[in-house]
Parts: sequence; C-alpha cells; structure tokens
Amino acid sequence: MTSSVPDNNPSARHAPLWLLALITFSGTLAMHIFVPALPDAARDLGASVGAMQLTMSVYILGLAAGQLVYGPISDHFGRRPVLMVGLVIYACTGLWAAFAPNVNTLIVLRLLQALGGCSGMVIGRAMVRDTAVDKDAGRRLALMNLMVVIGPGIAPLIGSAVTTTVGWRALFFLLSGLGVVNFAFTWTLLPETRPRGRTTHLLALARDYGRLLKSPTFLGYALGGGCATTAMYGFVAASPFIFTHQLGRPDYEVGMYLAVQFVGIWLGSMTAARLISRVPIDRLAIGANFLSVVAAVGFLVAVLSGHLSVPLVVAPMFLFAAGAGIASPAAMTQAISVNPKVVGSASGLYGFSQMGVGAACSAITGLGSNPALSAALVLVAAGVIAQASFWIAVRSKRRAIAES
Repeated sequence: MTSSVPDNNPSARHAPLWLLALITFSGTLAMHIFVPALPDAARDLGASVGAMQLTMSVYILGLAAGQLVYGPISDHFGRRPVLMVGLVIYACTGLWAAFAPNVNTLIVLRLLQALGGCSGMVIGRAMVRDTAVDKDAGRRLALMNLMVVIGPGIAPLIGSAVTTTVGWRALFFLLSGLGVVNFAFTWTLLPETRPRGRTTHLLALARDYGRLLKSPTFLGYALGGGCATTAMYGFVAASPFIFTHQLGRPDYEVGMYLAVQFVGIWLGSMTAARLISRVPIDRLAIGANFLSVVAAVGFLVAVLSGHLSVPLVVAPMFLFAAGAGIASPAAMTQAISVNPKVVGSASGLYGFSQMGVGAACSAITGLGSNPALSAALVLVAAGVIAQASFWIAVRSKRRAIAES
C-alpha cells in the first residue's frame, strides 16, 4: 500500500497549517455569521421567518453536497487548482448576495456560496492528511480544528455587531473579502500537496467511492463523526427560540450563549491536540463522545423536569461541545485514513456525512412546539448513534487487521 505521505513532493510538507485552517473555517463561518442577521434581513426583504430559515438549510445542504464533488475532483486534478476555483465561487457569490433584491435570490446565492466555501473544508483536511502520517495527522487536524472553531465561535458576535452598525448586507461584503484574501494566500503560499504519480481516473475514483461506502470501518467513523459533531447544529437552529421565547432572554444575548458553546469546542480541540499522541485514537473518540452523551442527557433531564434555565442549557451544551471538539479530529483522522489512495474522496464523503447529519438534525429540531425538548432529544439520539457507530468501526478495523 502506498504511503499517504508525499515523500516525492517535499514542498508539500510546507503547507502552512494556519492557512489550511483559514480556508477550512471560511465555509462554516459564512453559516454562523448570518444567524443574528436573519430577523433584519427578513424585514428588509419582506420575507417570512420560514423563508429566511431556508437560507440556512440550503447552505448546510450545499456544504454537504459540494464535498462529494470536491473530494474526487481534487484527487484527480490536484488540490490547489480545485481549491482556487472554489474560492472564486465563494468570493463572487458573496459579493452578489450583498445586492440580493429578494429572498429567493438570496436563497440561491447562499446555496452557491456554500458550494464554493466547502472546497476549503474538503481540501484543507486532505492537504493535512497528504503531508502527515497517522498520529501526526491527528495532531495537526486537532490543531487545525482548534483554529477553525475560533471562527464560528466569534461569528455570532461579529454578525450581531456588523448587522447592528452597518446592516446585514455588509456581512456578505466581509465574506467576499475573506474569499479574495484566501485566494491570494493560496496563490502565493500554498503548494500542491497531492502526491505525484497518484492521478486517478474518474472511473477508478467512482470504484473507490464504492469501496468506501461498503467499508463498515469508514461508514462507522463517518456516521459517528457526523453525529458526534454536527448534531449540535440542531441546537444552534433552535437556540434563538429556546433563549428568547422559552427563557425570555433578549435577542442580543443569543450570540453570547452560542459563543460559550464554541469555546467548549475550542477547549476540546486543544485537549485533543495534547492527548492524541498519548491515547489510542479509537479510545479517544469513544470516550469523548460518551462525555457528549452524558451532557445531552443532562440537558434532556432539565427540560423534562421543568427546571430549564440559562445555566442548565449553557452548561450541558458546553460539555457536549467539548466532547465534540475532542472526538472530531479523532474520528476524522480514522475515517480519511481507511484508504490512503483516495484521501480526497474520503474527506469529501466524511464531510458530506457531517453536513448531512447537521442538516437532518436542524430539520428535525424544527418539528414540534417545544424547541428545547426537540433539541435535547436530537442530541441524545445522535450521541447514542455515534457511540454505536464508533464501536462498529473499531470492531471492523480490528477484524480487518486480524485477517490481513
């Protein structure tokens, strides 16, 4: 089996981790930064609440679908040129969205913006995996995740500040400018990291995709990783209604409470970066997700007992997020290492599972008349599914090792 480290491409070892983090978090930053602006945009465009929520749903779906495309294409044509095309799409659609005359146009442009932004999410992970062996890849992915979550963590605060001072349209000028900056840095600083001599025909990539989909190990880590991490998007979608409608807090506080959640992810990622070289990766993923399950159960108990309060929402979600921050790089490393010949495809398929789970959890959380109960049930169910998926993946991997 060919090593995943591009020994015949030394320049690939110098791909700056901070730049990979910057292009990776751009995709999700555009989602979180717009949440506080939804009411103002709805009033300005004369749109319903449902229509504005659709701008979020299609963005998540765009992040999911786009990752299926960028993975195989970057395996075939190379990481750098495909990434640059995605960044152009991200920058141009962001600028266009700033002038959207109605909500229908904005919905379409948000979908296209997501299709451009997700290029960095797929290719950033693939570039890390291209340039590192297993444990080092896990450490680098944890460090990158640590930097990445800073963006979504402060995004609601930035979104609130910008919307309040200069209006919601300024957010899209800001995102477009970020796309331009990323393109310039990629052009000048980022080398091609796909190993030389590994160009694969698209038909072969389709077969490799099929092998990944038939692999219990990959599917376990992919589904488990999605449930362990992006299930919290369901809570993010419900949080304005939980804090303002059910707990009577003012709108501007929502961004602060969400920021606390992302601090949990940041601390979890920092912990993972320290532990991933000392603790078996499988054990780390399972243990971290168990912490998230316990936190989700605590949140559910608070809802069912009628003692829901801001601390009893924020504290469990902080612990859930910390568990997700630890589990994310561990699950990601294992998933994209199943077949080193198709790292880009595995990264894309893993990202699709993450965003697909996030979109599903967001949609399910919107059902029912009690947002807190819906969010708590979704988090508990996702945590249990993740735990079972990780166990299946570990057993499958051990079986494969024993048979080889």
